[in-house]
Amino acid sequence: MKEKYKKKLPVIIGKYIQFLFFFNKKKALRKAYVLFCTPRKGSVLPEQEYFLEEAEDEVVLVKDVYVQTYRWSGMGETVLLVHGWESNSFRWRELIEKLQRQGYNVIAYDAPAHGNSSGKIFNIPLNAECLQKIIELYRPNYVIGHSMGGMTTIFHQYIHSSQEIDRLIMLAPPSELSRMVQEYQQVLRFSTKFMKALDQYFKEKHGFYFDEFSSADFSKKITIKGLLIHDKLDDITPYTEAEAISTHWKNVTLVPTEGFGHSLFFPEVDRMILDFLKD
Repeated sequence: MKEKYKKKLPVIIGKYIQFLFFFNKKKALRKAYVLFCTPRKGSVLPEQEYFLEEAEDEVVLVKDVYVQTYRWSGMGETVLLVHGWESNSFRWRELIEKLQRQGYNVIAYDAPAHGNSSGKIFNIPLNAECLQKIIELYRPNYVIGHSMGGMTTIFHQYIHSSQEIDRLIMLAPPSELSRMVQEYQQVLRFSTKFMKALDQYFKEKHGFYFDEFSSADFSKKITIKGLLIHDKLDDITPYTEAEAISTHWKNVTLVPTEGFGHSLFFPEVDRMILDFLKD
């Protein structure tokens, strides 16, 4: 019975917001936007605490969000890690340990509404502001982003292309916000009229329509040397989006994997990352 209710809940919520739209358009659009930007998980779990507590930590204020940063000190160059949706800095544990053994200075942070950071919503423009603040503080040589962390990094480079970063590594980054919004519409069964209004709401809030918010398009401005790793069987972010990004990012190498999934938690991937940093 509970499982059946869980399956119906998104439709119920969608119908409520759609109904509200007829009486209070602004409130309905706000609710739909916030729901889209609200992660359901990503908090630090008890079994993850020990690793993050070993790092030096600092809390940085960005707008009204307290952003938790972590530092595993090393004498070498600085690597900044940017996690994705419904995750936190612990997702990098194995890579961090390998980077430490090679002497890198490693920085990570929990995105808004994730991990030990505050906030209730996450979106790419907000996360890009947090990323900018972290870059100003730690001056990394390299940035590695996974999934929405990769999309954040690409958008960040689009609006801050003068940053002195030597190399970028993107792991399974989404490209098209329009695809994600379409999937959101299908789950909540919003009408076409409602989605057009939500599109306009997003434009007024962030300066882009859904189909204008594209990592592939943003990548046209990136000149930094990059490595893009994406699994052909990724069931969360289509491989075709990686191909689109690589077509527009003239200085990136696209490396396909097969069977590694969206998370890319494999030693082979870590080895590719370390080799690229040393090359």
